[in-house]
Amino acid sequence: MSTFSRMKIDLLGMIALAVVVSFLAITVTSGAWQNFCVMVLYATLLAQAWNILGGYGGQFSFGHSLFFGVGAYAQIIAQLQWSMNPYLALLFAGSLAVLVALWVGFLSFRYGLKGSYFALVTLAFAEVFRILAFSVSFTGAGVGLMLPLKTSSANLQFADKSGFMVVALVLVLLAFAITLYLKHSRIGAYLQAVRDNEDAARAVGVNCFRVKLIAIALSGFLMSLGGAFYVQVFQYIDPTIAFGATSSVEALVAAIVGGIGTLWGPLLGALVLHGLSDITRNLFGQLPGINWVIYGVVLVTMVIFLPRGLMGGLTSLWARLKKSKA
Repeated sequence: MSTFSRMKIDLLGMIALAVVVSFLAITVTSGAWQNFCVMVLYATLLAQAWNILGGYGGQFSFGHSLFFGVGAYAQIIAQLQWSMNPYLALLFAGSLAVLVALWVGFLSFRYGLKGSYFALVTLAFAEVFRILAFSVSFTGAGVGLMLPLKTSSANLQFADKSGFMVVALVLVLLAFAITLYLKHSRIGAYLQAVRDNEDAARAVGVNCFRVKLIAIALSGFLMSLGGAFYVQVFQYIDPTIAFGATSSVEALVAAIVGGIGTLWGPLLGALVLHGLSDITRNLFGQLPGINWVIYGVVLVTMVIFLPRGLMGGLTSLWARLKKSKA
């Protein structure tokens, strides 16, 4: 199948996703189902953000909550202290996260950090920001910050979750559009070459440092939008939520389960994980930490039996089916 054909299929899939979510936003009235759809889209955004750097770039980050927290705090501080429009605050949050990502990327990639070293450095940066957020007053310190309820679309707050479904859909489609561009562009090819063999990519003239900086900037931008969206939905943030491990783990696990380095893997992984989480919550009630147990079990199972994720498994199954029919 040609590159153009694959790109056309991906675009049709994005259109279908937009139609399905829009239909659900109009027709679904159950608060539980609306919340499920919102959280799946939110997890997809985080996973796709991580996937750009970790999946396509091969730079595994354990501290993507750094960008999530920067976006969340930028969003809420801009509104509370500067009376900024929430839509402009989204752009501000994303721009600030890009600067932080470029700073982290420069310090990490300039000195050749990769693999487990890069993963630990990103985790350390997130922890440093968490401690700083506890120590300064404009973040609310340990108390956190709360966004006042002003229900209207102009304030990016809605009476029910259907409005947030639409907002989340727009953000997810933006993430998909960026990923699709990387998947089929020259810079994306360079990024995947760096992932597969950085020394060989450098030998044929690829500026690996520049390519990785672009990847971490795009990844940080999208992750920060996830943090800003979280603030608008839950109207509260504190240092543990912002820079803790939860958002990093959710992004990483959903991408790995769905299939890293694929366009649709993050959506599939987010859908499966949140589906399993809701099912077990209904079976076992509000058992503390059950979602972490699920994430651990699913992740270990996937690494052992489906190392390429669900998308890789489905692709292999489809290839075998086509071969058997031939």
